[in-house]
Amino acid sequence: MFDRLRLPVIGAPMFIVSTPELVIAQCKAGIVGSFPALNARPAPVLEDWILRIQDALAEHDARHPDRPAAPFAVNHIVHRSNDRLEQDVAMTVKHKVKLLITSLGARPEVYAAAHSYGGIVLHDVINDGFARKAIEKGADGLIAVAAGAGGHAGTISPFALVQEIRAWFAGPLALSGAIATGGAVLAARAMGADFAYMGSAFIATEEANAAAGYKEMVVDSRAADIVYTNLITGVHGNYLRPSLIRAGLDPDALPGSDPSRMNFGAEKPKAWKDIWGSGQGIGAVTGVVSVAALVDRLAGEYAAARDRLGIGAPLRTRADAP
Repeated sequence: MFDRLRLPVIGAPMFIVSTPELVIAQCKAGIVGSFPALNARPAPVLEDWILRIQDALAEHDARHPDRPAAPFAVNHIVHRSNDRLEQDVAMTVKHKVKLLITSLGARPEVYAAAHSYGGIVLHDVINDGFARKAIEKGADGLIAVAAGAGGHAGTISPFALVQEIRAWFAGPLALSGAIATGGAVLAARAMGADFAYMGSAFIATEEANAAAGYKEMVVDSRAADIVYTNLITGVHGNYLRPSLIRAGLDPDALPGSDPSRMNFGAEKPKAWKDIWGSGQGIGAVTGVVSVAALVDRLAGEYAAARDRLGIGAPLRTRADAP
């Protein structure tokens, strides 16, 4: 299925932001689009979303057989606190979603469910130990979430994390962490990853389900405006400094991970809705554009980087070997 990609890029699933509009646009543009199953609320909406995406991509393929759409993925949060997991996984099995992404835990039963119809599962990890556990439990591939990534990011350098994983794992591997240019996509491939895993740059697109202020803040911000804290959800993540200030917090003097003790005033701001996540790569984002325009930019930069380095033939990938 990955032979349909224009670029070796997976659009990361983003809470609230990723909806069918964004996913369809990403797939039509030639990269993997994805969304968290929990974005579809209430739970029965998940089936509607899957069918809507499948129908839109099938129509695109019929009209454009020379450039078929890339596949899409559904992201499952497999933590024990997700009481929708069994129902949501059953829905992806029912509709044979080809690619799944799992987060916050490795669950053999989820991998087995996907494998029952030939699906592939990529699991996101922040260190080599978690990577080994995921593969031992049945994951097909990995997403290395390195320092600088948006959302619940890790702290390990992408160079170190990919190096450690590639020392023992030869299967599909995506790299996440401050990737927002075509040159960075090529760098991820050169380091040993099969895909770049990009989220933050897509927040500032016309199709993203993000507030106008969120998109504008991404455009106006740089790496120095990203704050790494576990205060907001209890798990360390990267957030936009201006959104923290707007919520009445001092980004330079944040306490530990107990948001219940914070005095936010009359109404406590909500993670992702009021306090906005982002990765460190957003300095490359200079305006709100369509997904197609963003992917065009990435493709041009990717080709220019390859030319600059004298890379003629396409870099080979392991990703089509489940």
